[in-house]
Amino acid sequence: QVQLVESGGGLVQAGDSLRLSCVASGGTFSNAIMGWFRQTPGNGREFVGRISESGTSTSYSGSLKGRCIISRDNTKKTVYLHMESLEPEDTAVYYCAMGFYPRAQLKEFDYWGQGTQVTVSS
Repeated sequence: QVQLVESGGGLVQAGDSLRLSCVASGGTFSNAIMGWFRQTPGNGREFVGRISESGTSTSYSGSLKGRCIISRDNTKKTVYLHMESLEPEDTAVYYCAMGFYPRAQLKEFDYWGQGTQVTVSS
């Protein structure tokens, strides 16, 4: 069974930067498209972005586009979400997800982490 474990969340001030990590185990990480999502009670689940298997291609969406960078280290089986200029509206539970071509390109992912809480104070 694939396991994804996010970390790096916490309470930060508006304008701060934060890097989230997601460590994968039990799967073929290098063959997987990795995605990041976030969820709030009001807005539901929102797609943040994804990164290709090799890490050479990324795609972003939503209000974090232009303020975040997704990267990965296949040796460490880890995917990262670096966020900058955080605002209170970025407060959410952030999830990483693992998927495979071609479904993951349609934002259909197969495995999910537990999530990590990010709270941005004004």
